[in-house]
Order: sequence, then C-alpha cells, then structure tokens
Amino acid sequence: MSKVKIGLIQASHDVHGDETVAKHKEAAIQKHLALVRHAAQQGAQIISLQEIFYGPYFCAEQTTRWYDATEEIPKGPTTMLFQELAKELGVVIILPIYEREGIASYYNTAAVIDADGTYLGKYRKHHIPHVAAGGGSCGFWEKYYFKPGNLGYPVFDTVFAKVGVYICYDRHFPEGARVLGLGGAEIVFNPSATVAGTSEYLWKLEQPAHAVANGYYVGAINRVGLEAPWNMGEFYGQSYLVDPRGSIVSIGSRDQDEVVIGEMDKELIREVRNVWQFYRDRRPETYDQIVSL
Repeated sequence: MSKVKIGLIQASHDVHGDETVAKHKEAAIQKHLALVRHAAQQGAQIISLQEIFYGPYFCAEQTTRWYDATEEIPKGPTTMLFQELAKELGVVIILPIYEREGIASYYNTAAVIDADGTYLGKYRKHHIPHVAAGGGSCGFWEKYYFKPGNLGYPVFDTVFAKVGVYICYDRHFPEGARVLGLGGAEIVFNPSATVAGTSEYLWKLEQPAHAVANGYYVGAINRVGLEAPWNMGEFYGQSYLVDPRGSIVSIGSRDQDEVVIGEMDKELIREVRNVWQFYRDRRPETYDQIVSL
C-alpha cells in the first residue's frame, strides 16, 4: 500500500479545571470517540489524538489529584475501549494517555493500536520540561507528573505503515527523531499541548526539518482553545502533516475542533531518500561527543 490517509485530531477541552478528574475524562473520551469516527468516515487509516487527550493540560498547576487520571497500559479501560474502536473501524490509533506503572510510577505515554485492535506497544515521552509559562504562576510543570521515558524510541509496524512517536517537548531534540528514522519509521506523530508565545515560531520549523533530515512524514498535533482556571495561554491548533520534502500536506485551523486529513505517499519517501542520501553519508564514528559532553 503506497498511499495512506492520515487523520490528526485537534480539540478543545471545555470542562473547568475544578471539576472532578472523572468528569474530565468522561467528557473528553466521548468527544474523541466521535472525532475518531468522523476521521474514519473521511477515509483516515492512521489516526492520532493529541497529548494526554482525555483531560486538560493539567501540568499548568502542581496538584496531586491529577494522579487519579493515570491508567495502566494496555490493561486500563481507555486503551481497551480504543482497541475495540480500532477493530470496529479498521484504523490504527495513536492514543496518548497518562500512564501508571506499578504503585506510583507515572509517564506521559502514547499507546499504538493496530487496525485489528491489537495493542502493539507504547512510547514514553523522554524530554520533560519544568518551566513557568511567561514567568507566571502557571507553567509546564511536567517533572511533577512524569518520569522520563525509559523504553527507547520504538517503531511500530502497523498494517498501513511503520510508525514512530515523539511527544510534545521531544520535538526540540533532533537525536530521537533520527533514531526513529534509523529504526525504519515512515511517519512520526508528535501529539502536543503547546501555547502561543516563546516557541510558536518553531511549530512549523522544527518538525518539517525533522521530516527532511530523516526522510519521513511527520504528523504534528496540537490542541486548541483556552483552559480555565489556568488560562496559561492559547493552544493554537494548526495541526499538520508534513512530507519528507518539508512541504505541509494539510493543516488545521488555529481555534476549531477539527480532523485534519492528509495523504502520505511511501513512494515519495523512497524518492526523497534516493536523492538525499543522509543515511548513507552519516558518520556515527565521529558522534561520540554528543553523549560525552
């Protein structure tokens, strides 16, 4: 199968942050079940949801109650629910949720589910930011909630394509993006929650650069809207699919719940890699300083 339709889901989260964790999860899950169905109706074969899709971006504050949002993977109810949906619709789903392992080890994770409902594995976010947003009381307080990923950079061989995952802040680091390419990824998904301000100009710069440097497609997903009571900034959407030449195939709006549909062409990957022989011309024997400095 040379051509594969990709669906990227961007959505607002309208439940007030003071509501119960259970209410947040229920509302968001129901919204995204409908959006996944809508994506499948438009022909999407691989569908990615946004970072920790089933709630607000709670890392704006440091409060232990959000630990109640964690679930085991793959035995948790949300993963199992979306396994059933993937099998029903015949689609691959990238499912970013808040993972619990053991008693109290928590990760920012994305499960990958194949089109027959099979759980293929998971990626845990490696790079964990911990900074104030604009110098205020809100922030990206992720070290309070997540341990750094410890499963490496797996590539998942789905029925439609070889899939890699990078999560949000990971996109600022080229090393893992290259490892995913070396692992055979044809498309890398980056589920995100990023607001207007310091890094917005990088949104359409870094990930096309990863796509070109590594000869694969990138699906960049961002949520939309403001989230009360924190109102830490505007989640500016603009989810997009970019090809190995760095050209944006399709892009979403800045402020609307939306399913962004784009087509990836595996023949283009081959064509680009034949022209730009970045893998052939690598010099790994000269890269020791990257890990020694």
